Amino acid sequence: MDEITLEKLAKLVRYYILTSTTEAGSGHPTSSLSATDLMVTLMFGGFFKADLDNPKNSNNDRLIFSKGHAAPLLYSLYGAAGKVSEKELKTLRKSGSKLEGHPTMEFKYTEVPTGSLGQGLSVGVGMALNARIDKLSYSTYVLLGDSEMSEGSVWEAMASAAYYKLNNLVAILDVNRLGQRGETMYGHNLDVYKNRAEAFGWKTWVINGHDIPEILRTFEEIEKDKSEQPKIIIAKTIKGKGVSFLEDKEGWHGKALEPEELDKALIELGTVEKLIGKVKKPTQNSKLKTQNYNSKLKTEYKLGEMVATRKAYGNALVKLVKTNAEVVVLDAEVSNSTMAELVKKEFPEKFFEMYIAEQNMVGVSLGFSRRGKIPFASTFAAFFTRAFDQIRMSQYSDSNIKFAGSHAGVSIGEDGPSQMALEDIALFRSILDCAVLYPSDAVSAEKLTALAADQFGNVYIRTTRAETPIIYDNDEKFTIGGSKILRQNHNDRVTIISAGITLHEALKAYEELQKEKINVRVVDLYSVRPIDLEMLKICSKETGGFIIVEDHHHEGGIGEAILHALQNLLNIQVPVKILSVKKIPKSSKPSELLRYEDIDAKAIIKEVKKIK
Repeated sequence: MDEITLEKLAKLVRYYILTSTTEAGSGHPTSSLSATDLMVTLMFGGFFKADLDNPKNSNNDRLIFSKGHAAPLLYSLYGAAGKVSEKELKTLRKSGSKLEGHPTMEFKYTEVPTGSLGQGLSVGVGMALNARIDKLSYSTYVLLGDSEMSEGSVWEAMASAAYYKLNNLVAILDVNRLGQRGETMYGHNLDVYKNRAEAFGWKTWVINGHDIPEILRTFEEIEKDKSEQPKIIIAKTIKGKGVSFLEDKEGWHGKALEPEELDKALIELGTVEKLIGKVKKPTQNSKLKTQNYNSKLKTEYKLGEMVATRKAYGNALVKLVKTNAEVVVLDAEVSNSTMAELVKKEFPEKFFEMYIAEQNMVGVSLGFSRRGKIPFASTFAAFFTRAFDQIRMSQYSDSNIKFAGSHAGVSIGEDGPSQMALEDIALFRSILDCAVLYPSDAVSAEKLTALAADQFGNVYIRTTRAETPIIYDNDEKFTIGGSKILRQNHNDRVTIISAGITLHEALKAYEELQKEKINVRVVDLYSVRPIDLEMLKICSKETGGFIIVEDHHHEGGIGEAILHALQNLLNIQVPVKILSVKKIPKSSKPSELLRYEDIDAKAIIKEVKKIK
C-alpha cells in the first residue's frame, strides 16, 4: 500500500481512537495515538499477514499488544480493516461490549489479554517457538511501551528470545517518553534501549515512529533480514501525536477528551476518509490442531516400593510426549529436581529450558497454550509465587497450562524455609477454574499428570521431594474431583483427610490407633480442587468430624478448602480441626520438621484422642 493511503488510514485510525474514547468517557487515547503510524504501517503496509475472516488460521501472523492500555488503537486498526463498525467502536468500555478497557478474549482478534505490563513479549516468545515446532511461516509482532521496559519480565523474555534465536519475533517499542505520572526512566534517550537490546542479542532499528516512509523501509529490511536474531524497532514517538494540545503533554494519560475538546481535535485532524485498509493474507492456510487425548497410560510400580511423586511426574511426561504431539515441557533450570529432565534426555525437541526466570516461563507457556499446545511448566513450587501475576493473567486467556511444583512443604527438610512451598495451594486455589492436584504416591502422580493433560484449562500438580511408598495398585482409577477412602470402619471416631506427604503420616497414625482399638477413617484428598463433595457428605454423616493434616500454611490450604465446601457448598456443620504449618520452619530433617509443625503421626494421634 502506498504512503499516501497509509497516511489516510492513520488519520482514520486516530479519528476512531478519539471518538471512541470520548464516547466511553475514559480510556487511553494519547498512548494509542503515539503508536498509530507504526501499527497502521505494519498492518496495512503488506507486512502483517493474516486472514481476518479466519482468525483461527494457525498461520496468521500474531499481533500482541503488550501495552494493553492502547486497546483503542487495537480496535481501531480492525475498524480500519472493515472488521469492526464505527457503531461498535463507540461501545468501547461499555457494559456488554466486546471492546473492553484492555484487550480480552471477548474480542476475536485478541491473541492474549494484556494490561498488566511486561508480559506480552514472553507470550510472543512462546508463539514464536510454536511456529518453529510446527514449521509454520507466521511471524509474531509485539507492541511494547517504554514504561514497561522497567519490568524485569521483559528482559527475561529478551534473553530467552535471543537464546532461542527467534528471528520470527519482532518487537516494536513505542518510546513516547511519558508514563502515567510523568517522564519515563530514560525519556527519549533511544540509545539506552538500543544498547541494552543489542547487549541481549537483538538486532535493532532506531527510527522516527511517525515517519511512514522510514517505517516502511524498516519493515522491508526486517522482512529481508536473514540473521538468526530476534528483531526490535525502537521508535521515537510523541504521546498524543496528531492533536497539538495533547502532544508530549503531561497529565493526559488515561484521560479521554471532553466533547468540546474532541470537536477541537477533529477540526485539527481535518477531513477523514472512511476507506477500508487491506491486510495481506498468509501464503499457508492451516487450522489450529485439536487436542489428542490419551490419558490411559500404564504404570508399573510395586506396592510398598519407594518412589518420589516428582520422579513419577517425569515418567508420566515422557509417556505423554510419546503419545501426544501437542505436549511441550518447560522448566526453570531445576529439571533434575522436578524430573522434567527425563523429557529433555529422550525428547530434547519438546523440552524448553527457561532458566531461572519463572515469569518468562509462565508467559512462554501461555504463548504455547494459545497456539494449541499443552505446556507443562515446572519449578520448585515456592518459586511460582514470583510469577503469580502471569498466572493470574492466564486465567483470562482460555489458557491450558499445567503447572508442576516440586519440593512442596516443610518435608523438603534441610534446605530451609526459602525453598519450602507453603503458599502454593492457596495461590492456585485463587485462580478461577484451576484444578489443584496433590498425589501421594507414584501411581496417583502419573495418572493425575495424564488427567491434567486431558483436561482443558489450568491445572496445578503438587509433588513431593521425598520418596514415598506406593499405596495404589497399577489399575487404580482416579478422577479430577475425586478422592480415595483408604481406611474405614463401621464406627469411625473421626475422618482424617490429607494428601501428599502427610497422608502417609495419617496412615501411620491409623495403624497405631488400631492397636488401641480406636477406629478412624483415612481419606486421600488427591484432588484439592475441585473437591469431592460426595465424600465429605458421607464422612460427615458417618464420623464425628474431620481432622485435616497438611504440609502447607493454614491460610488458603486444604483445610480451608474443606471448610468452604462444608459450610458454603454443603451447609454442613461438623467439628473440623486443621493441623497445618503454623511456625516458621528451620533447616532440619523432614521427620523433625513434621514433628516441629505438629503435622506428623504423633500429632494426629494426639488430636484423635482428644475426641470423646
